[in-house]
Amino acid sequence: MSARSWITAALRSDAVSGSLLIGAALTALIWANSPLSPSYEALRSFTVGPAALHLDLSVEAWAADGLLAVFFFIVGTELKQELVHGELRDPRRAALPIAAALGGVAVPALVFLAVNATAGGAAIGGWGIPMATDIAFALAVLAVVGRHLPAPLRTFLLTLATVDDMCAVLVIAVAYTTGLNMAALAAAAAGLVVFGYLQNGAGRAVTRLRSGVPGRLLFGPLAVVIWALTHASGVHATIAGVAMGLLMRTRARDGETVSPSHRAEEVLRPFSAGIALPVFALTSAGVSLSGAGGFWTSSITWGVLAGLLAGKFAGIFGATWLTARFTGAHLNPRLAWPDIAGTGILGGIGFTVSLLIAELSYSSDVHLTDAKGAVLLASAAAALIAAMVLGRRSRHHRRLVDRTGDREAPAGTRG
Repeated sequence: MSARSWITAALRSDAVSGSLLIGAALTALIWANSPLSPSYEALRSFTVGPAALHLDLSVEAWAADGLLAVFFFIVGTELKQELVHGELRDPRRAALPIAAALGGVAVPALVFLAVNATAGGAAIGGWGIPMATDIAFALAVLAVVGRHLPAPLRTFLLTLATVDDMCAVLVIAVAYTTGLNMAALAAAAAGLVVFGYLQNGAGRAVTRLRSGVPGRLLFGPLAVVIWALTHASGVHATIAGVAMGLLMRTRARDGETVSPSHRAEEVLRPFSAGIALPVFALTSAGVSLSGAGGFWTSSITWGVLAGLLAGKFAGIFGATWLTARFTGAHLNPRLAWPDIAGTGILGGIGFTVSLLIAELSYSSDVHLTDAKGAVLLASAAAALIAAMVLGRRSRHHRRLVDRTGDREAPAGTRG
């Protein structure tokens, strides 16, 4: 295996991608609080890009608007694959993780609003911060500590986090978008129609065009144009990534070894894991602790902490239990309620999308410092607590397998 193949294979690993994400965040935090902090701020604010196209953006903006769109494109492809081939195809099987995601979105937002009800003003604008679960970070923790956990738990977490992120994207589009340029938005929508038609159209002209032009030359420039138009419209540009991911075709046709969706994910996932997410973490997680004198007295801090740690657990576990209790939906036989409890705690890892929403929520440096600091603290605490709970569950499942020799037996009947 060549060095390039080895690196790309490693970057598809949940543990490796999550480690890079954590390493980049720690580097940013240390750098922003070191004597070299001026160089960190200079890097984040350095402007690059064509001014004629209004794309002369800072490095921080390029990371949040540009690189993160690649990550959200992969989120869109994963959701499309789940809808067509996976858990979301069967409503009965999809009901529990979807309910968990909706509970894990609504309850943290309500908790944040309750904590900040008396503060009012700009503080309540961050209600969307504790809504998101970081897919990469959460799957990394699960991969490290949950080697012996049943495979359906990863599917449950992946479905939950994907739907969760989609809800967060909708919140960004509706609640954190101002000053729409309708002409640019209409042009972006037209571009998406063309993108979807070229992906899924069955006409001879489309087939001939696709067969004569490599996919990266046909869809790459079109994707860039759609992204640029979305950015110009005032809608956060990551929405373009999700939309294009959802439009990808997930079934292979004659002459194709894999579908375009799987092929695009295979090519872009190493870039997302190795560059897009770490660079975003590097430019976003650098919270200067010198400006956090009122951190522990801020209602924003406690709103985010309570939302991510208590709200996420209550929303995910509570919605799952209630749905299983009062509907025909039920847990996969290989899972038990303590496994879902550990997943509920793991859902408190907000990180990537929470940091993004924090930047969209607050213009005040003080508020932004409180919000980002709370996201980092809550994500670290959720990761540690979940690691302990799921690590114990992993050892429990390993003992059951060692005793029965059956990896597929129902959790409630083994042993």
